[in-house]
Amino acid sequence: MFFKRRLAVRSGSVEASMFALRALFTVAAVTSVCKGQQDIICNVEPKDVHIEVGSSVEITCHCSRASGQILWTLNQNAVDESLSTSINSTHTVLSLRNFTKPSATLQCHSSHTNQILGGTTIKTYTRPRDVSCVLHYEHKKSKGIPNLFTCRWDHQANPLLKINYTVLMSKTLEKSSQTEICNSQKTSCTYKNIHTSGILIFFDKYTVTVRAKTAAWEASSDPFEFDPLQIIKINPPTVKVNSSSNRLLVTVEKWCPFTEDCRCQVKYYKASEPNETPKLISTTDLKVDIKEVGSCINYNVSVRCAEEMAVWSNWSPEQTIRTKLNKAHIRLCLWRKVAAEGENGKRKVHLMWKGIPSMCEERFYYTVKQTYYTKDKVIGNCTSTSCGNSPCDVEVDQDAHRLCLTVSSDEGLLAEESVYVPAVEESLPQVTDIQTFTQKGITKISWKAPVQPVRDYIIDWTHNGNRYDWKNSTFTNATLFDLLNRTQYNITVTPLMDDRTGQSTQAPQICSSMEVPEVVAIRDVQTYDTSASVNWDTQSQYTCSDVVTFTVFYELQEGPLLNITIDGKKHDIVLKDLKPEMQYSVTVEAKGHDGTTTSRKRFFTTKKFDPRFIKALSVCGSIILLFVLFFGLCCAIQWKKFLEKPVPNPGLSSLAKWLSQNHHKGVGIFQSFTHHSENICDQVYTEESRRPNMPSITPICYETQLLSSPEESISSLSTESSSMNPYRSQSSMETSMPRTEKLCQGDSGKPHEKTTPKSVYVSLSMLEQGNVR
Repeated sequence: MFFKRRLAVRSGSVEASMFALRALFTVAAVTSVCKGQQDIICNVEPKDVHIEVGSSVEITCHCSRASGQILWTLNQNAVDESLSTSINSTHTVLSLRNFTKPSATLQCHSSHTNQILGGTTIKTYTRPRDVSCVLHYEHKKSKGIPNLFTCRWDHQANPLLKINYTVLMSKTLEKSSQTEICNSQKTSCTYKNIHTSGILIFFDKYTVTVRAKTAAWEASSDPFEFDPLQIIKINPPTVKVNSSSNRLLVTVEKWCPFTEDCRCQVKYYKASEPNETPKLISTTDLKVDIKEVGSCINYNVSVRCAEEMAVWSNWSPEQTIRTKLNKAHIRLCLWRKVAAEGENGKRKVHLMWKGIPSMCEERFYYTVKQTYYTKDKVIGNCTSTSCGNSPCDVEVDQDAHRLCLTVSSDEGLLAEESVYVPAVEESLPQVTDIQTFTQKGITKISWKAPVQPVRDYIIDWTHNGNRYDWKNSTFTNATLFDLLNRTQYNITVTPLMDDRTGQSTQAPQICSSMEVPEVVAIRDVQTYDTSASVNWDTQSQYTCSDVVTFTVFYELQEGPLLNITIDGKKHDIVLKDLKPEMQYSVTVEAKGHDGTTTSRKRFFTTKKFDPRFIKALSVCGSIILLFVLFFGLCCAIQWKKFLEKPVPNPGLSSLAKWLSQNHHKGVGIFQSFTHHSENICDQVYTEESRRPNMPSITPICYETQLLSSPEESISSLSTESSSMNPYRSQSSMETSMPRTEKLCQGDSGKPHEKTTPKSVYVSLSMLEQGNVR
């Protein structure tokens, strides 16, 4: 046991010793490597290199002792190893060919540790190029030998870099002795009074070089060789331009100091087309006749000249001149629109023409002559009407007419054209089945030709009834361009024969283009618990507006965006499957063939309950309530009628004797308690006598006491015992009657039998209404 423990302890100490040795060895190795690296000293040469763009350069990296393979990086990008060459264990050369980068950082690295051993920068520059020199004048009106010598060149350089330029000149045969002409920090340099300096002598050849110099580099341009006679630049010539009916005459006043015949160029172009390529005419004459010009058009004209082999002068100042009307260019086009016959039997003819340029400055005279026709014969003399510019209105009657337009100027007749106006009842060919189609601002129209042969067709169109445009077509279709955007047009097609004009046919009104309305506005949102009705309309300043489809977008504040697309003719929609008491946003997008328009966002909140259900419930409740009220009113009326039936009121009755049935004669009457004293005989029936199948009752006469006053038969009511009793206190006991009156007797004439009296109550209302029988 002790041996095992001793062995385990020894084993652990051995492992610890091995670990310590390994750590010590690693530290020693690292220290040795670091010390070795610190001992290596490397350098990259040359430093801060400046080379011309496109040239080659060699960079050397040399170290104090061997450091393994050297790798290069250019702007932190690895350089191809094939460009690097190891001279020995300490020197490595990098060759860069056709270097064009403006600037770069070059570094060398050790392949063992990838440590940067050294570096340098490389910058490029360019030489001045395209050097040119001229001899010219200081003033525009100067003559003789030019006194200024100016050289110009191009140089691509950093604009922030300060560069000094020097112009060096020498005779071609004496290049070694160059003379500084001038210095400048710009890409041009001028030497004054060179004709008197003796530096430049005519008939000799010279070479010019431009040197560019900075603090870091210096570069010279390629030599520019010249002959002084070939670099003379004369002043621009003086030019005069005149116009006639069909041409422009350009006169050049030129002066050349060394040759008699200067060469010149005339440049001209339309003033309305400045971007077009100008036309050039080369000449050595003092006068140039330009014939290829239009009528009544403004032209810009300028001229430049030069010695025989010298450079061109600057262009003379441009002169703008307008040409006159060329009679050969007139293409008079005449048309008319005939209105319906008026109450006076006259027709108004709207005569229009084109072909005379509106820019012409000449004065023109327009005359319209009318010739009357009937059955192809002239029946009336010609009448003339003077008109101003197009259009012109004239009146004609029901007959056929030919209107002839004559255009003249102060120089005489210029053009003449006529048009036919058919009679009112004249039968002429007419086109049918006109079809129109518009797309992307282009309107196409087609029609069916008449049966009769025609020469061609006139298509005219207008958007306001005042200004017309028209064109000819030899086919049964035509295409109209440059119509006003989103405007309604009336288009008419008229066939033409050799000497007649057919009947006009108007096409259905058409829009030149259709676009989406500018405004889409949501007008109303009716909300319910799970649905909402959205209503909107569109607004546009143009009549020609159209919507293909409407798309309604709606969403909860934090929900998905939903949409519904409907036809463009509808302006309302019901949104379904909404959540109660939730806020939604809705927008309407109108889509057309060429774009879309979107309304502003509208917010609405759904209700907790459907208001339509509440409304229906209210209506039903109101109907039930009205029915209950109506039923109660009917019951009240019936109850009132029942209460108003004639029921005897004992409180308003008097006491009388009711005789038995075997009493054959008697007197029965109640005299009025008031002032009535008439004898009244009436029949009184008991309730039993009203029953059916009862024998008839013999009239009974009653002997009635007439009381002197009601107080005699009515006693006072006891206020203590019956204060609320409406009836009078009555007694059935016989009372003494102060006077007795016999009113009537029975038919038998027998004397009255003594009978037992009975009490009866009679209501006064029964007597007043006549219901007592």
